[in-house]
Amino acid sequence: MEDTAGSNPQSLGFTEKLKSWLSWSWTYVCFIWFGMVLIMIYVLWSPLKLQESLTSASVFLNTLTPKFYVALTGTSSLISGLILIFEWWYFRKYGTSFIEQVSVSHLRPLLGGVESSSSTGLFASVNGEAEPRPSVSECKVWRNPLNLFRGAEYNRYTWVTGKEPLTYYDMNLSAQDHQTFFTGDTPQIRPEDAVMQKAWRERNPQARIRAAYQAIEMNQECAAAYVLLAEEEATTITEAERLFKKALSIAGKDINLLVYIKRRLAMCARKLGRIKEAVKMMRDLMKEFPLLGMLNIHENLLEALLELQAYADVQAVLAKYDDISLPKSATICYTSALLKARAVSDKFSPEAASRRGLSTAEMNAVEAIHRAVEFNPHVPKYLLEMKSLILPPEHILKRGDSEAVAYAFFHLQHWKRAEGALNLLHCTWEGSMSFRIIPYPLEKGHLFYPYPGCTETADRELLPSFHEVSVYPKKELPFFILFTAGLCSFTAMLAMLTHQFPELMGVFAKAFFSTLFAPLGFFADKMESFMPSSFWHQLTRI
Repeated sequence: MEDTAGSNPQSLGFTEKLKSWLSWSWTYVCFIWFGMVLIMIYVLWSPLKLQESLTSASVFLNTLTPKFYVALTGTSSLISGLILIFEWWYFRKYGTSFIEQVSVSHLRPLLGGVESSSSTGLFASVNGEAEPRPSVSECKVWRNPLNLFRGAEYNRYTWVTGKEPLTYYDMNLSAQDHQTFFTGDTPQIRPEDAVMQKAWRERNPQARIRAAYQAIEMNQECAAAYVLLAEEEATTITEAERLFKKALSIAGKDINLLVYIKRRLAMCARKLGRIKEAVKMMRDLMKEFPLLGMLNIHENLLEALLELQAYADVQAVLAKYDDISLPKSATICYTSALLKARAVSDKFSPEAASRRGLSTAEMNAVEAIHRAVEFNPHVPKYLLEMKSLILPPEHILKRGDSEAVAYAFFHLQHWKRAEGALNLLHCTWEGSMSFRIIPYPLEKGHLFYPYPGCTETADRELLPSFHEVSVYPKKELPFFILFTAGLCSFTAMLAMLTHQFPELMGVFAKAFFSTLFAPLGFFADKMESFMPSSFWHQLTRI
């Protein structure tokens, strides 16, 4: 067994060397094969009577009527049109070319091609260091750290516009979160807990509210019921804050409840203008529960500090959380870009920069914007108000349009407050075409792991139907669709011209084929003059 195992690496190494040698020599083998074919044709020209065969073939072609050529080109156009229709359907459904996929899957291994190792190796971080690919799913949905209140904010939007800002998919994810937060760790299911489990699953908001009151009737100290009422029944932030304070007083030692309630109380204070109080509550919460970094409370803190214009404190938070070992977000990347842009944007001029070049500080700001755009390319259109904003969903997809909406909804005001920051963003994003320096996102990443191709589908589930989902990258038509479209059009045109002008097209066809075979005749004449006639006579006898 050990001998067998020990010999495997040697056999694998020999196989890999053989494949690499075949791949290297493939081009030269093709040239040699082509040359041998030309030589064999010339050698067998007389024994096989190829000249007579070509003459008879030309006579046969000359006897064909123009209707034959019309039928031939028309059939070719029909077949290529059917291939075009199938390729277009396959591309619309699967996002790739069928012919290209088959070629890559079956022909590439035969030619010695291997998959790029960049997609499975290490990825460069923002500091140029190796950043491992995250182990989580590339299209994992995260809870929005700054999600709004349903009763006090989402419902008010519905009352005014008549539109639903949340999708059923988004609300269903929230129901699952609430069940996990508030009833998942209960060692013994109490009657009011069973009622609340059912309440979170209800689709009808009024049914949820009635279930919360039913749980309170069973137990006046059911904190989860007061949380539901604060989220969905309270029509103002002040009323929601009062209900959250009531829930906090009876929450007991349930860590999930405590963290959720304290965080929402800090958000209430932020919305009511008590920003310093909100910052203190968030800092205390992060110190009390340091292991709950996955809840991204630091993003709430960053937004509140930006509102206070406490940029030194913002930089301190970024220094802790903008680390290669921690997952990134649009808030982290774009806030870092904002701070660097703010340092130079008030005096930045595109004309002056084009004349004298970028200074070190300006280059750092431009690179930070490039980094942010690579992480989430949807954000600039919202910050530059090239696309209208909507209320952010309760869940977001990192690097997707949903995250871009959530970030811009809360941070657009901070970019506007920094003089010239949006101008620098516009010049860098559009004027310098920062997309051009970003590698093709579905193949490899420059600073981050490759841009996921499933963001569009997930964002359509999270964002309402009246919102036009931003898609990146735009799907380009594959080569084979363009090729079959050109082939179909060309053969259809030939069929039409042959039908309308048969004599002229016949002259054109003869001239074309004579020109096409002229190099072959030239090659044969050169070979005959170069080689002695006795040598060719002996070869033909063999």
